[in-house]
Amino acid sequence: MVCEPVSLYGKPAFVVWRVILHANEGYATIECMLKEAEKNNPLVEKMFAVGAQYGYTKSRRHPSVVPFLFGAKGGAELFDLDRTAAALTKACEAVKAVAQKRGTVLFVGSKAEARQALERTARRLNQPFVAGRWIGGSLTNWSEIKKRLARLSELTNARETGEVAKYTKLERLMLEREENDLDLMFGGLRGLEGAPALMVIIDPRHEKIATEEARCMKVPTVAFLNSDCDANLITYPIPGNDASRHSIEMVLGEIAAAYEAGAAAASPAAPVGIPTAANTTN
Repeated sequence: MVCEPVSLYGKPAFVVWRVILHANEGYATIECMLKEAEKNNPLVEKMFAVGAQYGYTKSRRHPSVVPFLFGAKGGAELFDLDRTAAALTKACEAVKAVAQKRGTVLFVGSKAEARQALERTARRLNQPFVAGRWIGGSLTNWSEIKKRLARLSELTNARETGEVAKYTKLERLMLEREENDLDLMFGGLRGLEGAPALMVIIDPRHEKIATEEARCMKVPTVAFLNSDCDANLITYPIPGNDASRHSIEMVLGEIAAAYEAGAAAASPAAPVGIPTAANTTN
């Protein structure tokens, strides 16, 4: 194995090591970007460790993410992690400001790579989230959603108090199914009385309807997005590899830490946020 330092795209802030692995008559080349020691950034190192720098191919690139790109490798475009770190820091400041006012943050992410991490983060912060399919009108048609939530609350109370015992076995079965269906679709919105103070979205291209509703309701958004997304639709875009579970967990971890820091510094006189329940995955 031979290691030799080379430059990449004329970027002096990075050192690239080309590792050539000889196998039979051919070889494979692996390029790793390492930050110079004198310009060490712990957040950049964390993102690099989880592969947050990888985007999609150039053919899938959205023009709005061009300023965040660094170069390309093996057909996949690479994000400039310095810019991503700055964007993540800015987004965390916005989340912290909301937490200081005890506002509600709605987490949205239904893609398979994001569901578990998003659910854990929302439960950790006691905030609402939608980890299943986004129901159209969850924000823009709130009057109807509120009716569904009232029905869910009615069925839950009837079950917990034993009121359903007066019904026949078939009727109890039908009520149980109705409650389960409503909880699956709207359980995470229980207690919500209007638009949240902020929305955190994983892959706004996948969550297109939720993103459009947030814009319609003028709800600020924080979104972890890849090179195929329109960053102009997001208030605080965080460009990176949104197809990686580890990258998603890292970003959500930073956001959760920012919220907890803001909540700890919240004034006792600040308005209390809306108590919420976590949604189940679909």
